[in-house]
Amino acid sequence: MKDNTQQQTTEQRENRVLLIAMCLVVVAVIVLAIIGFVFLNHPDEIVEGQAEATSVRISGKLPGRVVEFYVAEGDMVKKGDTLVHIHSSLAEAKLMQAEGMETVARSQESKVEAGTRSQIVQAATDLVNQAQAGLTIAEKTYNRMENLYKEGVISEQKRDEAMAAYEASKAALSAAQSQLSLAKSGAQSQDKESAAAMVSVARGGVAEVESVLEDQYLTAPCDGQIDQIFPRESELVMLGAPIMNLLRVDDKWVTFNVREELLNDMPLGGEIEVMIPALGKRKAKARIFYSRDLGSYATWQATKSVGQWDSKTFEIKARTLDTIPELRPGMTVIYIK
Repeated sequence: MKDNTQQQTTEQRENRVLLIAMCLVVVAVIVLAIIGFVFLNHPDEIVEGQAEATSVRISGKLPGRVVEFYVAEGDMVKKGDTLVHIHSSLAEAKLMQAEGMETVARSQESKVEAGTRSQIVQAATDLVNQAQAGLTIAEKTYNRMENLYKEGVISEQKRDEAMAAYEASKAALSAAQSQLSLAKSGAQSQDKESAAAMVSVARGGVAEVESVLEDQYLTAPCDGQIDQIFPRESELVMLGAPIMNLLRVDDKWVTFNVREELLNDMPLGGEIEVMIPALGKRKAKARIFYSRDLGSYATWQATKSVGQWDSKTFEIKARTLDTIPELRPGMTVIYIK
């Protein structure tokens, strides 16, 4: 009986010690939590974005085979520098065909403009001279017959025959002169206009093919860096197919996607401070120039029906005030509120 009593007393003592130890642990945890809440600093809210730059896609309207690249990925180029040579035997054959059609049209125009050939004009002139000579003889014969008729030497019929021959010679001369005038005037105005129009059409065909062939040598539209080249030499490219991307290194910015609660700290036209981890955590000032709602697909839905509201996401773009050549598209940029 005495042993049982001692055992119970020992168990009660151990339970009391354990309970006290647990209470001390709980009190210590509560005290540490209070100290941490009161004295420790809250971490800053971090908004992560990335650097971007304008990318110009180089393409042409000439389908053909890539003959040679004059640049490589990473090269810096100036506006007007030749980038690539594209050859198209089909386009060159079209140019030869168009130039041949222009030559034919110009020949036809020259023929129409030249009018009737000189041999025909000369023949018409000879006919006029012949008719003129015949008229002179007929006129003299008629005058002679008229005098003889008045003297009563010949009959009236002879005089009338001479008059008829004289009138016929005048008509023949008039007809010959008309033929000569027609031969000298050449083609009608409508024929000349038609020939000139055909020349214009042919010239337009040549200009069209030449404009396509201008893209056999593609040049840089601006200063920048060759970012990516898609085809390889000897490969075929289609009409309008992208050949390469040109990065405008002088037109860079940083982009953030933020909840609308932060817009008050990131107003349009305002300045913010950013940090670039890849450049040794370099800090820089940037000015916001763009702000746009990303749409309903980027809306943060409220978790509670009471006391909270949906929050939209906005795309914010800003340019650094100082030029940072080392800043590359794709680098992480941090905005610390």
